[in-house]
Amino acid sequence: MQSINSQEKTPLDGVNVSELLMHLDWPNMARFDAQNKEVDSDNTDNRVVFMGNSITEGWASYMPEMFDNQTYINRGIGGQTTPQMLLRFRQDVIAHQPKVVVILAGTNDIAGNTPLKDLETVAGHLFSMAELARQHDIKVILCSVVPAAEYPWRKGKRPDVKIPQLNKMIQDYCNENKIHYLDYFSAMTDGNGGLIESYGYDGVHPDEDGYKVMTKLVEKALDQLLDR
Repeated sequence: MQSINSQEKTPLDGVNVSELLMHLDWPNMARFDAQNKEVDSDNTDNRVVFMGNSITEGWASYMPEMFDNQTYINRGIGGQTTPQMLLRFRQDVIAHQPKVVVILAGTNDIAGNTPLKDLETVAGHLFSMAELARQHDIKVILCSVVPAAEYPWRKGKRPDVKIPQLNKMIQDYCNENKIHYLDYFSAMTDGNGGLIESYGYDGVHPDEDGYKVMTKLVEKALDQLLDR
């Protein structure tokens, strides 16, 4: 057996092993294991699951009283893209038997958090989530992507151009399939493809004022779908 020279490089040289192990659970399937176990499977009246990324996750930080993990369930994970959400959709949404799912995603795909093939693929992941939900008698709200002029952490991705393009695909799909399209973009844009400054803190993520706008819009949509 050939001895290993301590000076020879190995395949793991320069690799953060802890980070590598974390990414073995690429869609972060384990993130909500504890919270999912706490959801009451016998009390699903007017239950709504919010599926998304950091914009959904951050909502619970600004308005914790809104998300009780029973009636309104927050399943947002910061940084996630649509393929990751699609992989965890069954356990984090369908398993809770909600009456409605609110899906808000796509901005991290445009940012390139995972390799971006094209916007049609991103839209397809969103549509697959919607179709999975409908197969399980869950009403769907597909949301427009929130406006952003630029990503501070990854510049040059042109979200001011690509977000409206993706939103058009989402809206057309909703119109064709009689799904509720929730237009956050029109209510939050500065008119140049960016987020109104007072509605966010970095041009991408909403602040309290931004979430107030979103809450008003989503509650109106939920009133219609739940006949409240």
